[in-house]
Amino acid sequence: MEQKELEKLLSEMSLEEKIGQMVQIPANILTDGGIITGPTDSVEITNEMASLVGSVLNKTGAKDLHQIQKEFIEKHPHHIPLLFMFDVINGMETVFPIPLAQGCTFSPEMVEKAAKAAAKEAAAAGIHVTFSPMLDLVRDARWGRVMESFGEDPWLNAELGKAMVRGYQGSSNLAGEPLDLRKEGNIACCIKHFAGYGAPEGGRDYDNVEISERTFREDYLFAYKAAIEEGCTMVMTSFNTWNRIPSSGNEWLLRKVLREEMGFEGVIISDYSAIDEMINHGIAENSREAANLAIKAGVDIDMVSNAYIKYLAELVRSNEVDEKLIDEAVMRILKLKNELGLFENPFKDCSEEKEKMLFLCEEHRALARRMAAESFVLLKNEQILPLSKDSGEKLAFIGPYVDNTEIYGSWSFPKMTDRIVTVKQGVEQKKQASAYIEGCFVLDRDQVTRYREREEYTEEELEARYMEAVDAAREADKVILCLGEHRNQSGESGSRAYINIPENQMELLRRVYQVNKNIVTVIFSGRPLELTEILEMSRAVLMVWMPGTEGGNAIADVLFGDMAPCGKLSMSIPRTVGQVPIYYNKFRTGRPNATGTELFYVNCYLDESVKPLFPFGYGLSYTTFSYSPVTLSQQKMKKDDVIKATVTVTNTGDFTGTETVQLYIRDIKGSVVRPLKMLRGFKKVTLKPQESCEVTFEITESMLRFYDINMNYVSEPGAFHVFIGSDSDTENKAEFWLVE
Repeated sequence: MEQKELEKLLSEMSLEEKIGQMVQIPANILTDGGIITGPTDSVEITNEMASLVGSVLNKTGAKDLHQIQKEFIEKHPHHIPLLFMFDVINGMETVFPIPLAQGCTFSPEMVEKAAKAAAKEAAAAGIHVTFSPMLDLVRDARWGRVMESFGEDPWLNAELGKAMVRGYQGSSNLAGEPLDLRKEGNIACCIKHFAGYGAPEGGRDYDNVEISERTFREDYLFAYKAAIEEGCTMVMTSFNTWNRIPSSGNEWLLRKVLREEMGFEGVIISDYSAIDEMINHGIAENSREAANLAIKAGVDIDMVSNAYIKYLAELVRSNEVDEKLIDEAVMRILKLKNELGLFENPFKDCSEEKEKMLFLCEEHRALARRMAAESFVLLKNEQILPLSKDSGEKLAFIGPYVDNTEIYGSWSFPKMTDRIVTVKQGVEQKKQASAYIEGCFVLDRDQVTRYREREEYTEEELEARYMEAVDAAREADKVILCLGEHRNQSGESGSRAYINIPENQMELLRRVYQVNKNIVTVIFSGRPLELTEILEMSRAVLMVWMPGTEGGNAIADVLFGDMAPCGKLSMSIPRTVGQVPIYYNKFRTGRPNATGTELFYVNCYLDESVKPLFPFGYGLSYTTFSYSPVTLSQQKMKKDDVIKATVTVTNTGDFTGTETVQLYIRDIKGSVVRPLKMLRGFKKVTLKPQESCEVTFEITESMLRFYDINMNYVSEPGAFHVFIGSDSDTENKAEFWLVE
């Protein structure tokens, strides 16, 4: 449709029809099935109301969605098609590693490819919009939703977020490419959660966020802004408050910051029931008042609550809400439907034939396998990895994740879980192990997941598993323990006060250690965990997160050396939960702790180091790399200059390996306190043994900007340190000056 046709359509719609466009309902109201990702008990929607809604969430499948769309359009007064939206977070049927693991790849190219594959599968299943990428900055491992983020660094979040937007939508606004959502395989994407959702007090989901405006703007809004500049078409509000105002009712946040300052022109949608939840927050007395606050703040679509569907028309007719606000919101929704081509083809790419062709196709599985392998982070290796495929040594694979298909993230909903490759299946393609033993259970008996799942077993059953595992370990030359948290111990509503592996798994490790010290521990997780005891009893530790469909094959590839590990931590791993939130780009203090262990009137704990167990950017390989000193093309920089920072990286080991070379900058003095280091670039290089290469980064004045003492986003003249190394702890540096 042309713009004039959209305007004509809008003018012909009744107030109830227009408000219907602004309402999203769960699929189970229209049909059987659908995935429930929030509370629905309080939603009161009649059949008449449902016949006018604009969008549906969390139902997939070409056959069902084709039928729902067909019947809906026939009954709608103006035959306006529905938008189908779904949480395609890290893959559709082909499940890629969780986003936190994708962050560990430091590879925008791979993230973009995975998003493109996910978009193709989702489009074939009838989906038009994905609620992804999540660009919340995360620094507290207690919060369950860290698994959905790319990690603790604003720059990395922004680079990977832009890549994911390009992958889903098939174009780059920053590169001047026109948006083409009509093209086969492209879907619209919704960044979330705007804004600051990743910093809830105590790591408790949905809790208050209490950070300064300077930190909010400089760190937490950075990646959202980058994705908006890249061209994302939808933004979701967050559950939390900021400045004590819930996001869905925060006019300053949505209208001034998001629309006016960031220039966002697309659709704003609330999170699940977030508008009605302003009643619980205590800033709205009832749904009517909540609807009033939300529409004036700028929320276009109310996701699953009573607020808009029941009260917006009444608010307009009582002159409490200007109908112009309704028209503006509906036009944005109609434009999105038009950009997707739904008025001409309401079924778009929805096709059972395409589902069969694309779901778990060879190309997507190969990409998932490669991405998983590149996301694994080798934390420790005392010359025990890689394992040999050809030697006669006996290998015992022990643990609840040895033959477990539930190795995909908590926001993944594959239907063909039997096609997920387990560790056992992957290893069997390389070598016949002497034993595959479950050894214990995933959960302790007193533990529950976010879905209140439990494992019921007796002490006798657990003891029998321990005994079987110990016997197998005693006979083996090496033991590979596959341990971790349950996939649903992380994710939304998956906050944890204790970020450790279940105790029955730890007891398995202790018992195995008593009979065999040659232990490789493979950790499955949706967050950083406390690993100190595991490290003490393991000769090697490999963090594999929740790797997805090809997880078992990728793990075998890395364990047996077909691929050397190259992942780098996108989130610092604490020594203990008492250290969180912990992150590398913290601020300097007046009493710094240079060693991390000093105790006398410095920034410290009395009973623990202030340093993490493993810092951001850390990750080992099967080889080693050396770095030359940093050289700069010039020592003084004017605002239009570009400084080139160069190092020579050499593979000093015996294996071919890939290194992620990382560039950090420190502003020595500012009008406000500046971070110790800030990531400003990264490049991946693959080197053969003894091979060297030069790696050069370009530093521009824009990389040095921050919110100064007057809240202006500027750079300030002065000295800067440039660090280039293998992780955020590097001290390999040079100095330059920004001058007027």
